[in-house]
Amino acid sequence: MKIQHWIDAFRLRTLPLALSSIAMGAFLAAFYGGMRWDVSLLAALTTIFLQVLSNLANDYGDAQKGTDNQHRVGPERAVQSGKISASQMRATIIIFIGLSLISGIVLISHGIKGLDLRIGFLFLVLGVSAIAAAILYTVGKKAYGYSGFGDLFVFIFFGLLAVIGTFFLNTQILRWDIWLPAASLGFLSTGVLNLNNLRDIENDRNSGKITIAVRLGVKKAKNYHLLLISFGLISALIFNLLTMRNYLSLVWLIPIIPLFGIDLIKIKRITDLKLLDTFLKKLALKTLLFVLLYGGCLVLS
Repeated sequence: MKIQHWIDAFRLRTLPLALSSIAMGAFLAAFYGGMRWDVSLLAALTTIFLQVLSNLANDYGDAQKGTDNQHRVGPERAVQSGKISASQMRATIIIFIGLSLISGIVLISHGIKGLDLRIGFLFLVLGVSAIAAAILYTVGKKAYGYSGFGDLFVFIFFGLLAVIGTFFLNTQILRWDIWLPAASLGFLSTGVLNLNNLRDIENDRNSGKITIAVRLGVKKAKNYHLLLISFGLISALIFNLLTMRNYLSLVWLIPIIPLFGIDLIKIKRITDLKLLDTFLKKLALKTLLFVLLYGGCLVLS
């Protein structure tokens, strides 16, 4: 079996978006004077394992349900195409569950040193929940991705938990204001999922995968996308205004508004939904760029 088949199945193009949340949490920790490289790098490694686990589980789950078929618009999937067998995919999913657990436990042990062990247990529960969420999106009879809850879970796990968890494990403190940039990453990550679902709307509808995009229809799903991106940037801006030390913290607005705005206009005008695949990739990369610019401005301010 070619290693390229596994690399394709890992869907490495999804990693920049997953790492964006960890980077935001680390930048916020640095802003408040408590960033730790060991914790941040372990958080990034754990997130990579979880994202690959999610990608493999989605490949397996959609193939089992028949959603991945000849009508699918996005990239070819490994199990559906026969490049990787279902049994091989199941075995690899188990391996990545193990890797995610091991990496997560090491991360927690580094992040809670000196704290009550009950806090470590809470993070362990959250970690196991993240693993379960990665798998159950498409796997199982009650896969939540097939009933319209994917957006909510992405908002929670890619936004709130990832950013706030990374911040806490770095600093060992909680602040109410970091919920704003955490929500920002949640909205932007949900925007990526919505574009994916909007691209696949016809095949999903025909396959019984009832996403938010399927429920809304194309026109309203595009409006929903506009709201997600807008709320993401507004949440980040509000945090700036509440914590602003000088105007340097707002410099990120200059490149980011046109970068996101131009794509929003183009997406609104698109009639061939296959073309959304390009914007999906761009939004994931632009989200990482946003985090780097935003976090850099915070730290430098």
